[in-house]
Amino acid sequence: MTRSLQLVAGLLASASFATLAQAGEVTGHINDATGTRSLQSASVRVVELNRQAETDRAGSYVFGDVPAGTYTLEARYVGAEVTRETISVPASGSLTQDFNLAAIGGGDILVTGLVANLSSALSRQREADGVQSVLTRDAVGQFPDQNVAESLRRLPGLNILNDQGEGRYVSVRGLDPDLNGTSINGVRMPAPEAEARSVALDVISSDTIRSIEVKKSFTPDMDGDFIGASVEIRTTSAFDTRKNRYSASVEGSWNDYSGKVTPKGAFDFTQKLGEDFGVAGSVSYYKRKFETDNVEMADWTQDDNGAVYGETLEYRDYDVERTRINAALSFDWRVSDSTKAYIRGNWAQFEDHEYRRRTTFDFGDFGEASASDGDRVTFDTADLDDGDNLSVERDLKDRFERQRIRSVSIGSDTDTGTWKFNWQASYAKSTEKETFSIDPMRFTGEFENDSGVAVTIDNSGRYFPTYAAASGGSVLNDPTNYGFDRLELTTLSDSQDEEWAVKADLARTFAGDNGDFTVQGGAKARWRTKSYDFNMSRFDGYDGDLTLADMLGRQTYRLLDMGPVVSKHGPADFYRANEDGFELNPEDSLIDSSISDYRVKEDITAAYLLGRWDSATLRVIAGVRMEHTENEMRGNLVAVSETDDETVIDVAPVNYDRSYTNWLPSLTVRYSPQQNLVARFAGYKTVVRPKLGQLAPRYSINEDGEAEFGNPALKPYQAWNLDTGFEYYFANNGAVTAGLFYKSVKDYTYSQFSTEEGVFNGVPYTELRTPVNGDKAEIAGIELGYSQVFSMLPSPFDGLLTQLNYTYTYARGTVLDDDGVARRIDLPNASKNTFNVVLGYEKGPLSLRAAGTFRDKYLDEVGDAADTDRIVNQHFQLDLSAKYKLTENIRIFADWVNVNNAKYYAFQNFAGAERLLQYEEYGSTVKFGARVSF
Repeated sequence: MTRSLQLVAGLLASASFATLAQAGEVTGHINDATGTRSLQSASVRVVELNRQAETDRAGSYVFGDVPAGTYTLEARYVGAEVTRETISVPASGSLTQDFNLAAIGGGDILVTGLVANLSSALSRQREADGVQSVLTRDAVGQFPDQNVAESLRRLPGLNILNDQGEGRYVSVRGLDPDLNGTSINGVRMPAPEAEARSVALDVISSDTIRSIEVKKSFTPDMDGDFIGASVEIRTTSAFDTRKNRYSASVEGSWNDYSGKVTPKGAFDFTQKLGEDFGVAGSVSYYKRKFETDNVEMADWTQDDNGAVYGETLEYRDYDVERTRINAALSFDWRVSDSTKAYIRGNWAQFEDHEYRRRTTFDFGDFGEASASDGDRVTFDTADLDDGDNLSVERDLKDRFERQRIRSVSIGSDTDTGTWKFNWQASYAKSTEKETFSIDPMRFTGEFENDSGVAVTIDNSGRYFPTYAAASGGSVLNDPTNYGFDRLELTTLSDSQDEEWAVKADLARTFAGDNGDFTVQGGAKARWRTKSYDFNMSRFDGYDGDLTLADMLGRQTYRLLDMGPVVSKHGPADFYRANEDGFELNPEDSLIDSSISDYRVKEDITAAYLLGRWDSATLRVIAGVRMEHTENEMRGNLVAVSETDDETVIDVAPVNYDRSYTNWLPSLTVRYSPQQNLVARFAGYKTVVRPKLGQLAPRYSINEDGEAEFGNPALKPYQAWNLDTGFEYYFANNGAVTAGLFYKSVKDYTYSQFSTEEGVFNGVPYTELRTPVNGDKAEIAGIELGYSQVFSMLPSPFDGLLTQLNYTYTYARGTVLDDDGVARRIDLPNASKNTFNVVLGYEKGPLSLRAAGTFRDKYLDEVGDAADTDRIVNQHFQLDLSAKYKLTENIRIFADWVNVNNAKYYAFQNFAGAERLLQYEEYGSTVKFGARVSF
């Protein structure tokens, strides 16, 4: 097996200049004081020549074309003693000089623990070309976080958008998550969701990764498909450590709402198979059961008497089970001192089984409230006209969804000090699939003017309203009064997104008297196909007597008594046992199954050229990247019309093709007049293509002339960006940073509603909702950070450390209301103020950490007018973590997540006050376990 893998890796490296060697070459490795861990992003300087290099992930560095002579070689790493060695470079051949760096004041630098982890993150930040933030593996492990998205919330300028209380999408500097690019081991990841371009990072466990780099500025050798940031995830390589390593963890997770303990386990290893070949891998499993209490309101109105109320009120009771399985495997071969080859694979699976019991009040038939008294509004069915009713729905959603993300890459990296050549070929695929989901089964009670039912809604609570039966409570809560109304059965929801890619980079470095000049070029081709196939069966009747009483369940709702609810397993069991009794609505089933289907191909060809100047004080990178995009888009036009005796449904395929080219210039400057001070500047242009779901030519026009269109003519976002920053690194372990950013974004997209009549493909419509391009938006802000290990304090306070960061973001754009009038808005997902606070203590075997994160309110969805915009309220969450080292190889730990039971609250500003749209609370989660390494 080993010989076969070595043969494959050798073939991969055959084009990589493996045998090239340059006269006067200086190489080496930098490790921690024990020689166990490789230190990435340590800086190595030839003092007399003012030449500087940075170590790669294996801790390796190389200088080419070094004139013969005696020199001082200096190695630096944040939190480590500066180490110097005198070397004598021969007239030809190669010289090797390794360093084992000790912590300031003596001791080891192992990339484990709070203090050493801070050193790793700050070192990589300091040596980066542009503006970036880093989380290393232990940073992810140390934080009490459940997935990659939640780990990233700790970094400056990053907001996390939650789903059911868990972090899901990452917003950088107040921009839509779809404006980020995400890579795993250099492979751009496609999105599992049908409507999204960005990857939901809750799929990826934090146990299988080594580091995450959030690159907020652009250089031409990067993919230019981001405006927020390029999020680059790295898994473990066999050369990340100098020695073999195995570790395993076992833990339990307890949610105080569900009251259940669920398991989590992880195993990872690195194993050398000889001096130059190794394998590294990891696998993790995490099952989490939790509950969510939810209230939602919609269709806010104000009647002629001044009463303000939502015409729809929903109480939702969620029981959720999520399972994450992640695996990574890497084969690495050091072909020579200058060439490394690899094969890397990653696989992630996320299963989400959601039960939702819902009680819905529909007051739409009431022209006005029966009575109102401040925050209390009453609806009495006695005031209804004949034929109208108070509709109360009680339903259950039983949805099982599976997402998978997988990737494989092959390639090699060659660095002789004079020449660099890298290439990679990759394949990635993401899927999201449902094959049997009840969404939902609904039972409806229609209470007319002779029912004796009256309901009072009390809106005096801070976040959500309560309800009470002013009269007719026994009628309202009798399950036999709720007859079967509808079953919507998703038989297939299949989203697939896959991408093939190949790239190559070639660079030549010319040594100068005071630094190095590099000319670099490269090319990349990406072939992406995204498709969505949706099939639904809608049943509007049942051949027999079927009421809520036939499948009565039990609620776990804590906010109030929802009344009778549907059982969790009753609908699925009943349908399977009585499938022939349900009456299919073929017209609605056809409409629902045809509207969403699409297929989009996106092929991107890119090439770039850059020049780079490197010295110990100055680094300048300038160049341009070209990206040519070709699209093939397929969808359907679904038109519904009514005749005297039937509904006519016409489904016609629609095809569009297009292509365009973007030129992306870039200038990056890094200036370090002294070793502990770094100033940065970056100016560049980037582009983000529209969401593939928005591009898809999907068109629907219902029998009332209401239309909803995709827009294959959408232009890509284009942004000119400026970044400046200053970083000061303390003599011990810490830094203070400040940065300014500005972005001018052209052709951003938003959903527009219009009442202007029109005709599409011969089919008339009276109103239209479609995504369109906006004019121009501006984003500006400031990022501040402070990190410090207080080792200068007397014992026992010398174990204290802190990490603080704050970001202010100004993000404004212009949209058109439904009446065609322009108005200024905050860009969606843009929080003006965010901050993170981490307080830690690490001394001896004990490690403690408190992490708090705050996100200001933000615009979530743009409405048809200002008073229908959806706004998400501010959010602060506190997490605690404790670890104790029992022996050198065994640690126990406990995490308390969401200590303060932070809530989710979305609202609209209507009739002079905040009006509820959605409220959720989840409780806190406690995790506990042990980790063994050897």
